[in-house]
Amino acid sequence: MKFSLGAIQYYWPQQVVKNFYRQAADSAVDIVYLGETVCSKRRELKFADWLQVAHELREAGKQVVLSTMTLLEAPSELRELRKYCDNGEFLVEANDVGAIRLLQDNQLPFVAGAAINCYNQHTLRQLMTMGMSRWVMPVELSRDWLQKLLQQPMVKDVRDCLEVEVFSFGHMPLAWSGRCFTARSENRAKDQCELCCIKYPEGRRVDSQEGQQVFVLNGIQTQSGTRYNLVNQLPSMQGLVDIVRLSPQLEGTFSWLEKFRQNQHGEQRQALEPNDSNGYWMALAGLVQTA
Repeated sequence: MKFSLGAIQYYWPQQVVKNFYRQAADSAVDIVYLGETVCSKRRELKFADWLQVAHELREAGKQVVLSTMTLLEAPSELRELRKYCDNGEFLVEANDVGAIRLLQDNQLPFVAGAAINCYNQHTLRQLMTMGMSRWVMPVELSRDWLQKLLQQPMVKDVRDCLEVEVFSFGHMPLAWSGRCFTARSENRAKDQCELCCIKYPEGRRVDSQEGQQVFVLNGIQTQSGTRYNLVNQLPSMQGLVDIVRLSPQLEGTFSWLEKFRQNQHGEQRQALEPNDSNGYWMALAGLVQTA
């Protein structure tokens, strides 16, 4: 079982991002995803900067994957997407079907991100014929669902050609919109947002009238209010999951990475925090926390 760091979902200052990836280079993580996946206005690091970080991580022995935007809204974003798909060195995580088409046209293998709607054996097999070599399961699906899918005839006979990756730590990305909810929360128009996301390095929480945190606003992205944490479910992934993904947090990411690595076979179960959840993996409501 390998461990990966997903692309940073939040808007962090350039130096914070570079410091984070210096820590990643010295960590025991196997795979690192790089790039802006949420909002094209977030330009603390440009494409050339991401490539520089990618080279440094590769020299440190990490597999590097470049992640594309999830929602494309302008021709300029399509031009940027082409840079990622034509990088010539690194595997690409396609987070929308436009990226898949570009990669297929160039006969390049790709990772299908969790935002790609893949819920059955027919879609999974079709994506593989288009060049998919790794699949990140949609965050709301369960272990039982995954097990049944991998046993389906159209998948079972090509399972050895496919890596399965599961989002296992962090606030889950649930939806994307043409509107910027963070800007709206400050009574700003999207076009005059003044990049206010940078003030919320862990997103902006949304509470219910009862005081329960139900969502996190992250620009045009809406995340789960609870932090998904499958550290104690790792034994149930054996034989099903090839890669366990942790989503970068401002603090504590690498200490949690070590906790995950130490508990691969259940020898060192970890205490969850009150806002952690694991319901989806157990085929329960997403905000549920089980033992």
